[in-house]
Amino acid sequence: MKVTGKTAVYGIFGYPVKHSLSPLMQNAAFRELGIDAVYVPFEVPPESLKEAVDGVRALGIKGLNVTVPHKERIVEFLDYLSDDAEILSAVNTVKNENGRLTGYNTDAEGFLRSLLEEGVDLEGKRALMFGAGGAARAVGYALLKGGVKFLNIVNRNFPRAKAVGELLGKRGNVLVYPLKESTVDILLKDIDLIVNTTSVGMKPEDPVLFDYSKIPEGITVIDIIYNPPETPLLKSARKKGCKTVNGLGMLVHQGAVAFEIWTGEKAPVETMRAVLKRELYGGNP
Repeated sequence: MKVTGKTAVYGIFGYPVKHSLSPLMQNAAFRELGIDAVYVPFEVPPESLKEAVDGVRALGIKGLNVTVPHKERIVEFLDYLSDDAEILSAVNTVKNENGRLTGYNTDAEGFLRSLLEEGVDLEGKRALMFGAGGAARAVGYALLKGGVKFLNIVNRNFPRAKAVGELLGKRGNVLVYPLKESTVDILLKDIDLIVNTTSVGMKPEDPVLFDYSKIPEGITVIDIIYNPPETPLLKSARKKGCKTVNGLGMLVHQGAVAFEIWTGEKAPVETMRAVLKRELYGGNP
């Protein structure tokens, strides 16, 4: 890659940020389309966020991704918000147009695109979602936007679940429950879709969310975890004849939507997916 004074600079704000896969994915996309740009990670401590955003304007950085812990707080330092970002009060993408910074949230659209390519139809479906963190807000919003008729949210921290339920309840039919085995057993009897937005399943020693032997046969089960490529939840669901979807597609497509916002070009999705597969799985998930 030849970097000159004409090379556009993009990046990601996070703390920590060394683990981010976005530089691999976005730089591969720039190379594929012959765009003179480079994407770099910026490790920004929380107390330095305002100064870092000021630096985006001062240095002419063309665009950003934003990851934890800055997705919510960065909102106060931006000039404009997209509709999705405003509704979710969280930003993961920023576009700089002559010093005017607009915040976007591409997580919801990325999730929807990933389901579309997998042939998952959400219209009229009944969903059971585990988790109430930042990812849950975006995924729950996407499910309702995609046509889910009923969204049941289950989480260990019930007050947090209630807060997410109040936010998403403005968009559709949302019910919130504490994570109890008896409650989950009842909910499992009348659903079309299970979605895990928690980190449970990333480590071999993680406990199960519920008794996976009770997963209904033939439904759709989604886990936004992408490493490992098949969590215990997805493995159990596959054995029940369920359609299973992991989180790699969401990761790719949220990045693709950001790329399109910045460049106005159609993102090379397969190139972005391929570079992530090689990094995560050696090319064979």
